[in-house]
Amino acid sequence: MSKMKAKKIFNVAANVLLYAFLVLCIITVVMTIVSKKNSGDAVEIFGYQMRIVTSESMAASEHTDVSEYRIKSLPLRTMVLIKTVPDDPARADEWYRRLEKGDVLTFRYVYATQVTITHRISEPIVEKEDGFVIKLAGDNRSNDNGMLYQTIDTSIPNNTNYVIGKVVAKSYLLGVLISLLMQPIGMVLAIILPCFMIILLEFAKIFKVLHAEKEEKAHEEKLQKDRELDELRRRLAELENRTAVNSVDQNAEDREGKS
Repeated sequence: MSKMKAKKIFNVAANVLLYAFLVLCIITVVMTIVSKKNSGDAVEIFGYQMRIVTSESMAASEHTDVSEYRIKSLPLRTMVLIKTVPDDPARADEWYRRLEKGDVLTFRYVYATQVTITHRISEPIVEKEDGFVIKLAGDNRSNDNGMLYQTIDTSIPNNTNYVIGKVVAKSYLLGVLISLLMQPIGMVLAIILPCFMIILLEFAKIFKVLHAEKEEKAHEEKLQKDRELDELRRRLAELENRTAVNSVDQNAEDREGKS
């Protein structure tokens, strides 16, 4: 691999990492602002929410087999992407009918206060005439007898226990990074570090432009010197030719004079 090609690959990779980090910082800042403004509510975009798992209730357990499910256990600080329940009642009914045992839902539930929980559907959903009964439980439990279930009945009007949506994707690494950035020092870094990186990038671009201009100027000067040397060589060659011709003519004249 040539040095020039390796340099281009490095520059592309550096730009990708920079902009990926900037996007991560923007997501973190938005999530932090929204969560503080709405008392722990999540960021929602185009019918999807992003949330961070804040308990161990969905961590892996030897008493729970999740190998057959698409969404496995969710360790603490995992970021989850949630497809929210449609607002339209007809579409919501169809959405609930597609749920299956093993799907992971995020929902609001009342104990002493209303809390947000992310648990797995533990039994087949029961469809009623005007709604659905969903039973959920966390993956992390010591034994089946000690399992704590949550039951949500969608047929109850204005029920304080209700489903927010279904977890469709997760990322532990992204969740850890966002969790760290959401700390006070992380928020500072999320604002200052990208600005510092952008400034460095701009300085690098300026240095690159100046270096290119310097190289171009040096190249032009070299070309000018080469042209001057070529012109000097041409004139020297002409002078040598004239001298040689004059010498031949002078020798001829001398020979004629002697004859």
